[in-house]
Amino acid sequence: MPSIPTVARDAGSASADDLDLARRASTGDPQAFRTIMTTHNQALYRIARAVIRNDSEAEDVVQEAYVRAFSHLDSFRGEATLSTWLSRITLNEALGRLRRKKRADKALRAEDPGVPAQIIPFPGSSSGDDPERMMAQRQILQLVERATDNLPDVYRGVFMARVIEGRSVEETAELLDIRAETVKTRLYRARLLVRKELEQQIGPVLLDAFPFAGRRCERLTAAVMQRLGIPT
Repeated sequence: MPSIPTVARDAGSASADDLDLARRASTGDPQAFRTIMTTHNQALYRIARAVIRNDSEAEDVVQEAYVRAFSHLDSFRGEATLSTWLSRITLNEALGRLRRKKRADKALRAEDPGVPAQIIPFPGSSSGDDPERMMAQRQILQLVERATDNLPDVYRGVFMARVIEGRSVEETAELLDIRAETVKTRLYRARLLVRKELEQQIGPVLLDAFPFAGRRCERLTAAVMQRLGIPT
């Protein structure tokens, strides 16, 4: 299992609320766990999906990241915000899963060259278990998600963090472990790859893209707490 990342410097250190939540969670306080997850679920899901590009697998990544984080709360010292600490763990989990998947696909093709590369279909947007998506501006959000998925890997994470999640340049640089100037350059190039007219349409609704709330949020929170043996 990869080690829990430590952050030497962040755009801001942990707040008193972060430290209090982490302390309470480390003592097994169910409400602290629930507060942490409901606060950060959507942001962590977006990070995972930027790497994995699959809804259900991204949800699995977030669940595993929470289990890792909550099992190592003693390593959270407050040098970074709780959001950044959880984000780095989620990113590492997603990248690790992607590497394992690529190795497995490569091994499969080596065994049988006739097996075509797996294509992950873009998830449908009519899930009855996701009322938030049904209420969203469906057509525009689908275009946003597809445009984001089609970006090269090197640009997708920056675009997701900066444009869709709304993180600052410094937060994005910290998350992806790159220089702030690199963030700006990659974001500029990512935007060039997204059609200008599409960018104009999606601006007002970006915060609703890749929703993760309602029953999906509750389901993931309950699953993590069950795995950790915490009463709900």
